[in-house]
Amino acid sequence: EVQLVESGGGLVQPGGSLRLSCAASGFTFNNYAMSWVRQAPGKGLEWVSSINSGGSSTIYADSVKGRFTISRDNAKNTLYLRMNSLKPEDTAVYYCARPRNPRAMGALNENDYWGQGTQVTVSS
Repeated sequence: EVQLVESGGGLVQPGGSLRLSCAASGFTFNNYAMSWVRQAPGKGLEWVSSINSGGSSTIYADSVKGRFTISRDNAKNTLYLRMNSLKPEDTAVYYCARPRNPRAMGALNENDYWGQGTQVTVSS
């Protein structure tokens, strides 16, 4: 059974940092690209970032480029999202997601497994 479990969310002041983690199990993690997706209060899902299976290629939404860094540790079956210079508009539930096509990156509708999400709140 595919499982994705996010952690690391919380309350942080504007300008602060957080690192999210996603522990994966039930599939061969190092065969799949992975993504982070978020949902702000009252809004739809927004794709944030993707990384290829080996970790050598990453892409970001314009809204987070230069502030967020996606990475992975295939030995630990774990995906990360380092978030710096956080803004109130980054407040959302953050989900990690696995695509249907192992190489798919950057599209919300490519994902067929999602974690339960972790809440990030940016507020003073």
